[in-house]
Amino acid sequence: MKVGSGVLSRGGIGLHRPTIASLASALAGFRAQDIEVILVSSGAILAGMEALGLAERPRELPLKQAAAAVGQAHLIRAYEEAFQPCGRRVAQILLTQEDLRHRGRYLNARNTLFTLLALQIIPIVNENDTVAVQEIQFGDNDTLSALVASLAEADLLVILTDTEGLFTADPRRDPSARLIPLVRPQDAVTSFCAEDAGSAASIGGMNSKVLAARRAATAGIPTVVASGLKAGALEAVVRGEEIGTFFVPSHSRMQSRKRWLAFASQPRGGVVVDPGARRALVSGGKSLLPSGIRATRRHFRAGDVVSLVDVEDREFARGLVNYSREEVEKIMGLKSHEIAAVLGHKPYDEVIHRDNLVVLEGTEGTANERK
Repeated sequence: MKVGSGVLSRGGIGLHRPTIASLASALAGFRAQDIEVILVSSGAILAGMEALGLAERPRELPLKQAAAAVGQAHLIRAYEEAFQPCGRRVAQILLTQEDLRHRGRYLNARNTLFTLLALQIIPIVNENDTVAVQEIQFGDNDTLSALVASLAEADLLVILTDTEGLFTADPRRDPSARLIPLVRPQDAVTSFCAEDAGSAASIGGMNSKVLAARRAATAGIPTVVASGLKAGALEAVVRGEEIGTFFVPSHSRMQSRKRWLAFASQPRGGVVVDPGARRALVSGGKSLLPSGIRATRRHFRAGDVVSLVDVEDREFARGLVNYSREEVEKIMGLKSHEIAAVLGHKPYDEVIHRDNLVVLEGTEGTANERK
């Protein structure tokens, strides 16, 4: 479950303790039913704002980090105090995107989460704002929640917000706005934004929640965006009641390695493939051979994650590459049996093996890799 600053503050500046107590009671109740729970919580900067007497969210990164450093201790203490009457212990996990981009650190975070769950401790995850910089920060905990849900192989992701779900327009400004109860993978949900920006205490808007929900659903994780201000809403979601907006997951769940490739990894470079190779990868489930490669983008080494882009520079897949950029430049367009003659060795027939490649379902963005 993900809860943002807008819910934790109830629109004010500072943590709303009754809301935290209500969340703790609900999550402890799930744990008593043998439902394992992970909480992704914003609120460190919010709590720091309260402690420092700030009237609005800091804009400068150093002040934002200072507020987070002060506030994180207040936030985790508030959760500890809320869970204590329920007989539950909590653990703090602070992450940056770099932690999840690196395969080894990703697995370490995953193992820590699973160990805490086995000990019946409730993990509370937040972005490590005190060390995050522009290049590595998630930007909002909606994205972080989708990554954590994927990492933990969750059966359900619930994103609590300050509206009842996804609407056709902002219901606070447009009385004719309608709740969208169901979003299927093929629906153009990016046009349905109930809010363009967060409040004075938060940064995430509905658009970030839509993107996070789509990301989780693509990995095969059902996702619900619902109100965190409505009493009993979280319990109703877990009971399966029709509440909020339900994002229908893809028909199959990705393997752990492919989830990391699709959502947590950061491509080091790119490979441009011809239309025939693209069809073979997307529709035929094939590996990428040198014969289908047209060009490369940026520097990469053997073992790096690279983007696969079509001739119009649109990313459609990612994978672990078996050769460096220099080697790919030499063998692209060749048949596999010609590799050894050019390179003097041939450790692999494939530039990217199918087992180390994931097609990005529904991805229509343009890759940013350039020479």
